[in-house]
Amino acid sequence: MRPYAVFPFSAVVGQESIKLALLLNAISPAIGGVLIRGHKGTAKSTAVRALARLLPEMDVVVQCPFACAPSDDPAACPHCSSRPEARQSTTRPAAMVELPLGATEDRVVGTLDIERALKSGEKHFEPGLLAAAHRGLLYIDEVNLLSDHLVDILLDAAAMGVNYIEREGISVSHAAAFMLVGTMNPEEGELRPQLLDRFGLAVDVQAERDIEVRAEVVRRRIAFDRAPERFIAQWEAEEQAERARLLAARQLLDAVQLDDALLRLISGICMDFDVDGMRADITMYRAALALAAYEGRTQVTEDDVRRVARLVLPHRRRRQPFDQPTVDDQQLEDSLERHRPPDNGGEQTPPPSAETPDSQGGPTDTPQEPRPEQHAAGMAPPDKQASVGQPYMVRPLEASTRQAMPLHTLGKRNRTLGSRTGHYVTSRLPHGRAHDIALDATLRAAAPHLRQRAPRANGCLALHATDLREKVREARTGTLVLFAVDASGSMGARDRMVATKGAIMSLLLDAYQKRDSVGLVSFRGQEATVVLPPTGSVERAQQCLTELRTGGRTPLAAGLHTAHEVLIRYQQREQKTQPLLVVLTDGRANAGLGGSDPVGDALGQAERLRQRGVTCLVVDTEQGAMHLGLAQRLAEAAGGTCLRLEELAANTLARSVRLALAGRH
Repeated sequence: MRPYAVFPFSAVVGQESIKLALLLNAISPAIGGVLIRGHKGTAKSTAVRALARLLPEMDVVVQCPFACAPSDDPAACPHCSSRPEARQSTTRPAAMVELPLGATEDRVVGTLDIERALKSGEKHFEPGLLAAAHRGLLYIDEVNLLSDHLVDILLDAAAMGVNYIEREGISVSHAAAFMLVGTMNPEEGELRPQLLDRFGLAVDVQAERDIEVRAEVVRRRIAFDRAPERFIAQWEAEEQAERARLLAARQLLDAVQLDDALLRLISGICMDFDVDGMRADITMYRAALALAAYEGRTQVTEDDVRRVARLVLPHRRRRQPFDQPTVDDQQLEDSLERHRPPDNGGEQTPPPSAETPDSQGGPTDTPQEPRPEQHAAGMAPPDKQASVGQPYMVRPLEASTRQAMPLHTLGKRNRTLGSRTGHYVTSRLPHGRAHDIALDATLRAAAPHLRQRAPRANGCLALHATDLREKVREARTGTLVLFAVDASGSMGARDRMVATKGAIMSLLLDAYQKRDSVGLVSFRGQEATVVLPPTGSVERAQQCLTELRTGGRTPLAAGLHTAHEVLIRYQQREQKTQPLLVVLTDGRANAGLGGSDPVGDALGQAERLRQRGVTCLVVDTEQGAMHLGLAQRLAEAAGGTCLRLEELAANTLARSVRLALAGRH
């Protein structure tokens, strides 16, 4: 029995795409799991935990920590291989293991059994969370915030279905086949592409917009919170029916057929949507089988393919971090029409209406970005919205600022040692009390002295304080790239803002590849505004950049002052990382902080940044034959680097040519 009340799966209102994706994976775990993307309060975690309660019980070997089935080969299990004759079976609920964001590598993959090693000196493996999740569900909330070293472990285990451990003198492998479910809020940053593709299905959800549906959500939630047991009892019949349907679908799955014509249809759709690799084809095939089994049929139809395509394709279409993970319904229908077999056995299903509730993809309501307009020389009209210029490969930010920050390396990622989390790389003598004991190093330090030490009364090894060693872990984290953008009227002239936005978009792409956080400060008129607080989502930065308008005076000093305040707050929270300030301006300040010299105020704020130790990169956006060099003065006052807008692309191009000539590119 579960230790806490779980909201019933059948009682979840709406969100049909979430429920369908979860059920298909429960029927066929080979699909590869599901990623649920959506803003907070959209029933993501509720649905996942409810599914775990819905899963049928499974047969396991008694006392086996690896959840082996009685029919499994005992030789493949570290526990059962030592006692094959004593294997007895029992039933228990399918496990749902939640992987905390702060989990250590030892806790995830398993480690040496400390108690046994200290008592008998024997090396014995203590299973981790991957072993506990075998044949069950592994749930990661806020999966996009998971540490990279844990992401790498999950990638290996998900790909092979086996967890291999080679550490601390232990060599162990065990089965780790689990249903991987991740939930995330896209505002907090994107998922690494390697892990994104590992999820078989992906669902993007929004809050319900129908008043009656929202009201029903509130009614059910309040009823559950007031009397959980009573509410669960009211929905028990529906839960039992859904559980029976799920079990029947599992049993029917092997009998479901998908003919060769529909297989070619699946491959044609994947080709039309230009997805990478073959994983989408295979996943769509498996998901279509599971959907037919769930609906009690032994033959897959075209509509099955259509429905699962909306779950399989969105997250595999992205080429850049700014691409929207959607599937256009019209494009899908055109692809189906193009590759539809001549005769579908009389089961041709008409295409659904365009207004399918909670459907994946479809045309977005985001307005198209206006085309760049040609303007005469001079000041642009106020509140002009410039389009985004074409992004290009930029000079890497770490190369641009290397001289200014010799002790900190920007890029994928800042390498820090001594963290409580991260990959275990070596050991050291503890400074004070040992917190994260490196057992292998401790035993090696004690081994030469054990013969001279008398064992303790309880048989344990005699360890001294001088034997203790603690682990040194390596963690890699991104930095903060804060953009301070001049959005005054002078930036709107001659489409200067179009090129500037293109440069920022290019720098955002560089930040995405380095796993950096980004922020955006805009200054125009008489004040500066924090358009985007520091976030891991470059998509939000791109959206804010698209909507950025120009007009008014140039309060450069106010922009630098606001950027300074944002950076100070960030440094107080993230003391081990060095933020980078990227200022994009022509330097023509004409609005100060109350003084009579706007340029002097701006240079004073730049000096303040230098004294604070802020690494600064100034991108000079000034164009035309009359170049005043004000941005260069600003960079010198800030102790940073100044680049012309065109140099961002030119330096990278020159470097690429040099590498190619040297045979290194």
